[in-house]
Amino acid sequence: MASPPHRLRRILLGACALVVTLITAISVAWTWVSADVSTVGTTTFDQPLKIPPLADSTVDAEGTRTFSLDMRAGTTEFEPGRATETWGFNGSYLGPTLRAARGERVRVQVRNQLPEPSTVHWHGMHLPAAMDGGPHQMVDPGATWTPEWTVAQPASTLWYHPHPHGATEDHVRRGLAGMFLIDDAASTELPLPNTYGVDDIPVIVQDMRLRGNRFDGSHAIFRDIGFLGDRTMVNGTLTPYHQVGDELVRLRLLNGSTARIYTFAFDDARPFAMIGSDGGLLERPATVDRIQLSPGERAEVVVRVRPGERTVLRSEKLEAGLNFWGNRFAGGDDTFDVLELRAAAVLRPSPALPETLVPLSIPEGSESVVQRRFELTLAGINGVRMDMSRIDTTVTRGTTETWEVHNIDGMPHNFHIHDVQFRVLAYDGAPPPPELTGAKDTIFLPPNTAATLALRFDGPADPNTPYMYHCHLLWHEDAGMMGQFTVVEPGQQAATPPRHGH
Repeated sequence: MASPPHRLRRILLGACALVVTLITAISVAWTWVSADVSTVGTTTFDQPLKIPPLADSTVDAEGTRTFSLDMRAGTTEFEPGRATETWGFNGSYLGPTLRAARGERVRVQVRNQLPEPSTVHWHGMHLPAAMDGGPHQMVDPGATWTPEWTVAQPASTLWYHPHPHGATEDHVRRGLAGMFLIDDAASTELPLPNTYGVDDIPVIVQDMRLRGNRFDGSHAIFRDIGFLGDRTMVNGTLTPYHQVGDELVRLRLLNGSTARIYTFAFDDARPFAMIGSDGGLLERPATVDRIQLSPGERAEVVVRVRPGERTVLRSEKLEAGLNFWGNRFAGGDDTFDVLELRAAAVLRPSPALPETLVPLSIPEGSESVVQRRFELTLAGINGVRMDMSRIDTTVTRGTTETWEVHNIDGMPHNFHIHDVQFRVLAYDGAPPPPELTGAKDTIFLPPNTAATLALRFDGPADPNTPYMYHCHLLWHEDAGMMGQFTVVEPGQQAATPPRHGH
């Protein structure tokens, strides 16, 4: 029989264990209850949408179009009277929209005026590896980097952002991003809304959270997806509205967030036309009432408005096959009012959308000579983390390959491939839905989902300089979910790249 002191000790230990259990249960319950965010129905929409200016450029005697981008630190008033420390290109936050035509030679003078090294990656652009702006092309503070290439792809909505290994999430979240639009003759001849800032609107959507005079970039508990903010902004504008003067308005949607996945729809569930994806226009418009974009993905959509009405672009709950816990802490239960469109009382008439757009210039997969498998987990791609001195994959210039990408993790990922636009041959074991039938460079993969992709590597070959493939949930990328591939001539071997890109 236990003595009274022993019984008392057991009672006290049991009581302490019960208290700890209760405190833990209450903490977990509170974390769960407070994890979702919604701005639906509470957004005032009192700020006119900022439209990033078209970047100035010069054209020399040889026809090369030259842009200048300065990476700068500054402050931005997202709320009146409240200055926030930010980074931007040619300004305090975000950057101008670069615009060039297919076939043009372009040059970009990139100057780094930040207190730390960074890069500028041309996301979605087909260009030589040494001009790609990945982690091997670091630009030191005070230094200038001047990539130059010929635009050799169809009209499309691309973007640019930093790509420093291990710091990409931080640099993008601070504000270093902008659009890069490509034009071509085929798209210009189509009767699509095409007046920039009027009926053709850039829509860079980001989530954010403010703390004092800085962005709060902390990762809340259980947020293994990365940073998630409690508010959204468009083109750096909180609570934005845009005055629409035409019957049809084209929105160039870019998920510029570092981790959040958006399900874009309108508050009245109106249908709209998707006309383009990452790499350009679709073969024909697809009528949808929602579209899902993970970080880095783009979509061009056209929506019809009626005179005098208001409609709200919204991000609805995520449907991606996640369990209730994973969905809650991956932001899947969050909802946002993103942008209000305000139609004028009298609208300029818009021509009807054409039934067909442009033929696709991406491989069909029948000419594939190699099939590869990539398994995605937070531990790395195919079980290994990124090593800048290791080439993971070598491809031969002029060949087409089939890549099977499998998310075998319990959390969301996506997959971005530099330099190429690919065709989705299959998604989750079935033919791709209409919104995945165009040219893509980034694709969302929920847990236990696979995509089969056809890619053609047109070069130029460079055995010394790799491109990247990686998860574009940027904290995952920074943690090592990235690999390197090099394009070589037939029979050529890849070299070992320098560890640092200076």
